[in-house]
Amino acid sequence: MDIDVLGPLAARQGGTSVVPTAAKPRKVLAMLTVHADQVVPMASLFEELWGEDIPRSANTTVQTYILHLRNLIGAALSEVADGPTDAKKVLVTYPGGYLLDTMGGRVDVREFDKLAALGHRARELGDFDAASRHFAAALAIWRGRALVDVQTGPLLEVESHRLEEARLNVLDRRIDADLRLGRHHELLGELAGLVGRYRTHEGLHAHLMLALYRSGRRGEAIDVYRRMRTGLVNELG
Repeated sequence: MDIDVLGPLAARQGGTSVVPTAAKPRKVLAMLTVHADQVVPMASLFEELWGEDIPRSANTTVQTYILHLRNLIGAALSEVADGPTDAKKVLVTYPGGYLLDTMGGRVDVREFDKLAALGHRARELGDFDAASRHFAAALAIWRGRALVDVQTGPLLEVESHRLEEARLNVLDRRIDADLRLGRHHELLGELAGLVGRYRTHEGLHAHLMLALYRSGRRGEAIDVYRRMRTGLVNELG
C-alpha cells in the first residue's frame, strides 16, 4: 500500500484509492497511516475519535469503521492479479489494536525523513550544494499541510504539528545552505513571503536580514529586525 499524509490523505492499494469519504472512518484511516506498520491501540483510536467523551458503543463503532475500511481494501485487492487477496492481511487485527501493513509500499513521510537525513549528513560534512539538493527534494514531497483534508482530533493534531515542525526545520536548513552558497539574491522573494506567514519565526527573519544585508540593503535588514522585535513583544510579551 502506498500512503501519503504530507498534504491530502491518500492511501492506494494496487493503485486504487481506499480512502473513505465519511469523516470518522477517514480519521481512523489517518491514524493507521501516520503509524503505518505499527499497532495503533484501540485507546488511541477512541481518544482521537471522541476525546474524553467516549461512548459505550465505542468498540462496536470502531469495528464498524474497520470493516468499512477492509471492504474498500478488499475491493482494491480484487483488481490486482498478484499479492494478498484478504483485506485482513493488510489491515491486521492485534490484541488491543490494529495495524496497517504497507507490505513495502511507498510512504511519503519515510521518503521525506530519508532525504532530510541525507541533507543533514551532507551539511555536517560541509557539502552545502548536496545538502541544498537533498533538502529541496524532501520539501518537494509535501503537497500542503499534513492531513489537510482530515478533521483531526487531539492525537492527529499533535502529529500534524510534529510534521509541520519537521518541514520548517528542513526549510530552515535548506535556506541556510543556499545562503552559504551565495544565493542571497535568489532567496529574497521566498524569504519575504515566509516571514509574512511565520511572523514569530526568528530563524527565517534572520535569514532574510542576512540576505538583504548581502544584497546591499542594510536599511531594509534593520527594518526586518525592528518589525520582528515589535511582533515578539506584542504577541509573546
